[in-house]
Amino acid sequence: MPRQYVAVSATYCLGMVGMRVPLTPLEFLERARRVFGPLEAVADGERRFTYAELADRCHRLAALLRAQWCAPGDRVAYLCGNTVELLEAYYGVLLAGAVLVPLNVRLAPAELQFVLDDCEARLLMVHPTFEEAAAGLQGRPTIALDAGYLDGTSLPRTYEYDVPAVDEDAVCELFYTSGSTGRPKGVMLTHRNLATHAVDSALTMATTHRDVVLHTIPLFHVNGWGTPHWVTAVGGRHVMLEHFEAGDVLRLIEAERVTRLHLVPTMASSLLAHPDIGRRDLSSLVQATVGGAPAGAGLLGALEDAFGCEVVQGYGLTEAAPQLTKALTLRSHDAMPQPEQRRRRATTGLPNIGVDLRVLDDADAEVPRDGSTVGEICVRSNHVMAGYWNRPDETAAALRGGWLRTGDLATVDAEGYVTIVDRRKDIIVSGGENISSVQVEHCLAEHPAVVEAAVVAMPHEQWGEVPRAFVVLRPGARATPEELVAWVRDRLAHFKAPHRVEVVDELPKGGTGKVQKPLLRRGRLA
Repeated sequence: MPRQYVAVSATYCLGMVGMRVPLTPLEFLERARRVFGPLEAVADGERRFTYAELADRCHRLAALLRAQWCAPGDRVAYLCGNTVELLEAYYGVLLAGAVLVPLNVRLAPAELQFVLDDCEARLLMVHPTFEEAAAGLQGRPTIALDAGYLDGTSLPRTYEYDVPAVDEDAVCELFYTSGSTGRPKGVMLTHRNLATHAVDSALTMATTHRDVVLHTIPLFHVNGWGTPHWVTAVGGRHVMLEHFEAGDVLRLIEAERVTRLHLVPTMASSLLAHPDIGRRDLSSLVQATVGGAPAGAGLLGALEDAFGCEVVQGYGLTEAAPQLTKALTLRSHDAMPQPEQRRRRATTGLPNIGVDLRVLDDADAEVPRDGSTVGEICVRSNHVMAGYWNRPDETAAALRGGWLRTGDLATVDAEGYVTIVDRRKDIIVSGGENISSVQVEHCLAEHPAVVEAAVVAMPHEQWGEVPRAFVVLRPGARATPEELVAWVRDRLAHFKAPHRVEVVDELPKGGTGKVQKPLLRRGRLA
């Protein structure tokens, strides 16, 4: 069967009813092949692929999986960094009718084994970088993404295979939570979830085929995996970065003329501290988004000054596929002074297109738009998960009353901007008063000697619990714990000041640089 006919037939074997085509991200790849085929789709070091070539590799991967390994519905796990192989898995695995399970490359072997066993993975695909990490994993066949796979010579030359009919409500990707409150949970995302999320995200951010997106955040993580869909949907260019290093990010922005950048706060701090920040040409940047943890207005403002582009805060979570808000300013703000515009961009933001987001009190009533009353962020959307893999009770709790209960506490101001004050589990209750760990962290981070801070609760005989801070200082800077406590007491209510400040070399972080507060609560720094 001619290759082009098979590629075209992939679109028309998706289970159409009449003229209705199921919602699926597979349509994005097919459209990109047809509309943007000769254009460069991905840059991965010296390797370059057009959209026609990327689609070809995705179909050849699907043919390999169907011919030798997988039946529809089987889970295929990937242990791989941000390379083209993981990017094409977002389409090739789905074309085979299988379910993609990207693995956190920073997990310990026992943690990886748990995820593989929990999802009953049929197959494990391993990039050469992680061969050692995968050596002890048991219970399933493993395919090494070796040199022959990387250059395509070990993939099937043609891709004759039966494309399974697509049910838009079928699970096609399974992402595991960080497990900060227990064992990781597999979040089931459907074709419909991922397709609507991509369209909503692209429209909210006004992206086009002229955009160049640098994948700084791991594609296995909440802040990274939605990107492969919406960039492909609009025909933009993917620039892969196997692992984050500030100098490489700045070099690639200049060399690839990157327009969009996505960061977590620790990545942003690393870029600002790098000596090349003022030496590289960053003029191509149109927008940078910071998410994963609340970032202070000072950090976002410093990024805007350094990048010369709009920097906004964003918010999402694994269970929502993931993006929910962007702190975009409106045309009514254009004439406002810069500090006023930046203040809005430093909030958690406004709901994305396709997202019904409310801040609800304990009776499920919306809190007033007064900027001070705290409630829980609750969400309804086409891209909210189908549920947790084999966890019906936890699914019911998370989706209670028809809302995704995020566990994030926030306020809403008169314009509708949401601002997270803390995770429900991170709020410190001291003598009956609620203390936002985020507020104390931002206050500490404003000290000129501090590069980052994390605040958690510690037990206290009289007050129940009180704040405890862990602080990393800038290279060559000095600040005593007493000085830092006084700094907070001068700026916030005295009861919010840390009772203990520990100056440390670094904070424990997960796969994207997010601080692991559960470890700090247990007194562990690594």
